Amino acid sequence: MAAVAGGGTGPGTGTAGARAATTNILAQLRHGQLSGRGLTRGAQITEALLKERDKQAKWNGIPLLLQKLYEHSHPNSDFSQCQSILKEISPLLSMEAMVYVTEDRKAAQESSFPNTYTFDLFGGVDLLVEILMRPTLITQKKKQKISDDLIKDCLSILYNTCICTEGVTRRLAERNDFVLFLFTLMTNKKTFLQTATLIEDILGVKKEMIQLDDIPNLASLVSSFDQQQLANFCRILAVTISELDTGSDDKHTLLAKNAQQKKNLGPSRAEINQATLLNIPGFIERLCKLATRKVSETTGTSSFLQELEEWYTWLDNALVLDALMRVANEEAEQSSTESSDESGLANTSTRTQLPQSMKIMHEIMYKLEVLYVLCVLLMGRQRNQVHKMIAEFRLIPGLNNLFDKLIWRKHSASALVLHGHNQNCDCSPDITLKIQFLRLLQSFSDHHENKYLLLNSQELNELSAISHKANIPEVDAVVNTDRSLVCDGKRGLLTRLLQVMKKEPAESSFRFWQARAVESFLRGTTSYADQMFLLKRGLLEHILYCIVDSECKSRDVLQSYFDLLGELMKFNIDAFKRFNKYINTDEKIFLNQINSSLVDSNMLVRCITLSLDRFENQSDAKVAEVLSECRLLSYMSQMSMRMSFLFRLINIIHVQTLTQENVSCLNTSLVILMLARRKEKLPFYLRTLQQMEYTEKYPGFILNNFHSLLRFWQQHYLNKDKDSTCLENSSCISFTYWKETVSILLSPDRTSPCAIVSYIDEAYMDIDRDFSEE
Repeated sequence: MAAVAGGGTGPGTGTAGARAATTNILAQLRHGQLSGRGLTRGAQITEALLKERDKQAKWNGIPLLLQKLYEHSHPNSDFSQCQSILKEISPLLSMEAMVYVTEDRKAAQESSFPNTYTFDLFGGVDLLVEILMRPTLITQKKKQKISDDLIKDCLSILYNTCICTEGVTRRLAERNDFVLFLFTLMTNKKTFLQTATLIEDILGVKKEMIQLDDIPNLASLVSSFDQQQLANFCRILAVTISELDTGSDDKHTLLAKNAQQKKNLGPSRAEINQATLLNIPGFIERLCKLATRKVSETTGTSSFLQELEEWYTWLDNALVLDALMRVANEEAEQSSTESSDESGLANTSTRTQLPQSMKIMHEIMYKLEVLYVLCVLLMGRQRNQVHKMIAEFRLIPGLNNLFDKLIWRKHSASALVLHGHNQNCDCSPDITLKIQFLRLLQSFSDHHENKYLLLNSQELNELSAISHKANIPEVDAVVNTDRSLVCDGKRGLLTRLLQVMKKEPAESSFRFWQARAVESFLRGTTSYADQMFLLKRGLLEHILYCIVDSECKSRDVLQSYFDLLGELMKFNIDAFKRFNKYINTDEKIFLNQINSSLVDSNMLVRCITLSLDRFENQSDAKVAEVLSECRLLSYMSQMSMRMSFLFRLINIIHVQTLTQENVSCLNTSLVILMLARRKEKLPFYLRTLQQMEYTEKYPGFILNNFHSLLRFWQQHYLNKDKDSTCLENSSCISFTYWKETVSILLSPDRTSPCAIVSYIDEAYMDIDRDFSEE
């Protein structure tokens, strides 16, 4: 084989000849690796040739070292020499990896990192995989033993090569046997961190999600982890239980999602993996303990610092330590300026402060991963099972106890942030923890009776008192809430959230998530007591201040506030009275905000429409007073305003552009028409839409579009129990009535006064077009 390697690569004369020979070797190696024929690894090239070419090619002796490694790692080897060879290779690669990480991971090019490229080109990656897996492939009775240090060096070099050389991670990801083998290395605490980081990187690029069931002895592996290892393992689990497109869920069209669901008839791999985790004894209980433990309950400083030292050598996490060290230095400077004594006191202060700063950051990083996994499981198919378990293991009271000191703690001017980021960047662990916490609250409260665990006993009593005073029945879920599982202390988690929400600066990125979390508490069947509980705490005034007075520019935040306002005011005459008192002279500004983006405000429009319809059917004197005084209700009671909203709601959406975010516009337009149908005014509304089309000089364009949208609505909703329940609960209109109204509107009978086709002239008819994902 050496002769083949030498063929055509003999010594050239002068530099040009040497360069040509070097290029020839590289070209043959790359061709061999791609085709699997001919020259495939550096060990096939003669030592003399490698020595001759090494200096001109600037290989830094890597091919020669790999040849030595190959010779000392044969099947009967004891690997005794391997480690010393790897110790020579490792600094050459880690130096490049450090440059790559500290340059914010700019697009890596092979020329930028010649050592890692050379290492891979001459077969280094494949050789290390062979060395690691050798004990599992040999059938002899006496298995080869590889030292922990050798495993760590192999993993470290593999990781450095992965981050610097394009394609290596993807190549490793394609080797399913190697990926599953890596999980077996996690049983060893000494090699755990390196293994976990490499697995996380590999799974991040793997085309097909791994199946957790395939991991050998998964349950015993997880039970062998201590709490720190389990938290780090959650980073890996996050990749295996999340649907691939979760990050941009709202932006994917419903057409695309429906098409995908038709292809995937069974549960997805992520759903199967979620079920696998839930079947591991004690798994959820341990996650709840991790999520709720206090910083004082974490491991001792010495073992903590030892692990951080490992993190520092493990480059991907070095930035965390970088941030911690900067904070420690700032604390030391602060101590020395404040101290009246000599430097001795300052040093003592630093020694006591440094571990605490690090421990807080450490705990934040852990809780991030754990809360993410719990959040995903709460949104999965086994939602009710997860709900029952996390209630039983007192996750919510535990988070309530951590709220002030850790989750929403006041941090110093030197907030802990990652290198290259600022305090308000979403990458900051402090920021990410808060957002993850809010997402968990949102998932926990949404359409589930366990939401009352967010209150304490006194607050639950307050809900009961509100119901009694209003002479309405108590909500069953409040009566049935297990008081031993609710929040402790003076305030529950929901009340704490409201307090920080009111103090949040106008430009804060938390406003969106805070509003979503509180809104999810109100979603579902409308509860007067829940609304009054929040109204008494000034929530309505806060929302109106944010919409009208705070000059909020973020569309996402505005939409979340409009949605929250809709849930808070729906069917609640006291809320409308408060609203009118606050707005008073500012109704034009508020109405301009509603009209400027109906996609954002349509849920509030729906709330006003539904509430007005209910109030008009009541004979209560208080209701009559508010109806006569409230400008918002008067505005919506005008037929011209309702028709204007209906026309624009239908006009801003099309089947091809429907998403989870804007499909609510279609449902709001349906609510307006269902209420018209109840009053036998449906033909009038359809005729008015037709007239508006003609006024716009474009006959048929609204009604054809609406016909297509309703056909899609039937396809989308008639097979989805959850969505239909949500529509029913939020509108207090039975889903049967929704279905009937859509069927009547879609009737092909051109003589029917309630059918859309009766209002489209044949010349402009365009209702049979197939809609598919475009």
